[in-house]
Amino acid sequence: MFSFFKKNSLLKLLPEVKGKYLTDVSLSKHTWFGVGGPAEVMYIPHDSDDLSFFIQECPKNIPVFLIGGGSNLLVRDGGIPGVVIKLDSPTFKQVSIGTNEITCGAGLHNMELKKYLLNNQIGGLEFLCSIPGVIGGSVKTNAGCFGQEVKDVIKSVQIMNGLGEIKKVGVADLELGYRSSCFPDDWIILSITFATTPDTRENIEQKLNEQKAYRISKQPYNQKTAGSTFKNPQGLRAWELIKKSGCDTLSVGGAKVSEKHCNFLINTGNATAKDIETLGETIINTVRQKTYITLEWEIKRVGIDK
Repeated sequence: MFSFFKKNSLLKLLPEVKGKYLTDVSLSKHTWFGVGGPAEVMYIPHDSDDLSFFIQECPKNIPVFLIGGGSNLLVRDGGIPGVVIKLDSPTFKQVSIGTNEITCGAGLHNMELKKYLLNNQIGGLEFLCSIPGVIGGSVKTNAGCFGQEVKDVIKSVQIMNGLGEIKKVGVADLELGYRSSCFPDDWIILSITFATTPDTRENIEQKLNEQKAYRISKQPYNQKTAGSTFKNPQGLRAWELIKKSGCDTLSVGGAKVSEKHCNFLINTGNATAKDIETLGETIINTVRQKTYITLEWEIKRVGIDK
């Protein structure tokens, strides 16, 4: 926990903004795992101009970290020092619809995209609705499922760079790969334009229902998890390696491997971030010993140990 003196000292160094500064914010309430220490300061910008002003005026020695929907994130128990930015104001959740395209604010939750697809008979993006988190995070990790990836449907991205400048980046410059992209760490995604195809409400609804039913039957549902834990090695499946290595029943403290899908780790209710990370590292070491293959974390781990 960060000291009261330190928190107030940090606030005095930050620029005066239109948005909100919140101190000592529990990040366990902002992540799907439901674990993690506090953000020393959380900044919720009012709009892109406010964010640009903050980026330009914030002292460069203060660490700044952006979080999205917290679905693919493990925050360590000591929390995140400095400033955590969250694009949680309405201006970052706006949607505009054009001819065979839709532009979504980076803060829009993927599941909220569903109503726009149904109401406007827009097809091609159903898979995005079933991915946990927000639109911006889906692009940065090139999220995918059901045979599609974000790179298959994205047209362009509006970003803010480390100088506070807003730029439009085309899909060819993003270098989207398997669960990866070329985004520099100091870029902040503001909005994304996707290519779409017209479809009937009935077809869209059927696809959405089928995908939801599949997830409920094959993956942990309504549980504290961050989605797939490890990337699939080329030509292989992480879950098969985990099962083959006898790691599918492992647990550490309040964290355990999901019984439905062993590439998902679960917070059973009282896990710490340390429990979850230790369980993940145990799986990596065991799989390496048994198969000579090193699994790579798909979940982003940030913050400091307690």
